[in-house]
Amino acid sequence: MILTAHQPVYLPWLGLFHKIALAETFVYFDQVQYLPKDWMNRNKIRTKSGSIWLTVPVLRKGYRDLKTSEIEINNSTNWQKKHLRSISLNYKKSPYFENYIPFFKEVYSRKWKFLGDLNEYMLKWFLDKLGIKVNFLNANDFKFQGKKSSLVLSMCKELDASTYIFGTLGKDYTDVEEFEKNNIRLIFQDYNHPKYSQLYREFVSHLSVIDLLFNHGPKSLEIILSNNISPKSIISYSNEFL
Repeated sequence: MILTAHQPVYLPWLGLFHKIALAETFVYFDQVQYLPKDWMNRNKIRTKSGSIWLTVPVLRKGYRDLKTSEIEINNSTNWQKKHLRSISLNYKKSPYFENYIPFFKEVYSRKWKFLGDLNEYMLKWFLDKLGIKVNFLNANDFKFQGKKSSLVLSMCKELDASTYIFGTLGKDYTDVEEFEKNNIRLIFQDYNHPKYSQLYREFVSHLSVIDLLFNHGPKSLEIILSNNISPKSIISYSNEFL
């Protein structure tokens, strides 16, 4: 089985969806420590002048001792209204705006308590609209042990994975030898970000996936996978070692 995992991300970028598309099973890993000024509660969207951040405010007290699943959203301000307005103003002229804006209206009409729940809900919707079929698991349902490399190895063992897909930064902390001892193949993603037509002239890279969806709709997954390693290649690679 080909496995990958990732911590919660708000309005994720294209690279995350490429990584998930390569796998057969994906673990939504909200058991890691929350990191401020990371991608867990913010991301960028396109504007006429470049890009802007959309940030979900969170309650910061004691966050250093909390898992991501325990981080609460600060609902003292109407951040939902601000995010919906920003998305609407900047994408109302995009080709697929009417197809997807009802979802965002629904999401931002709800009062979310936990950041992890919001991110998981939106991630599942993105996967569905992109047409990415994967066995979606939540780390809360398991008792993986260890930290960093040993934590991933524990997850692979418990889920009986034969191949694990790391992001690019996985090279910095992975004990490759330990995985080899356990007959688990490793793949380190090296994502080549595609260029695609946007509403405004100068292309801006590394935005939220919503930019691609609003502009290209059902062709979005094809663009995400273009000029990158494909799911078929991963399966062939994994099968060579069985």
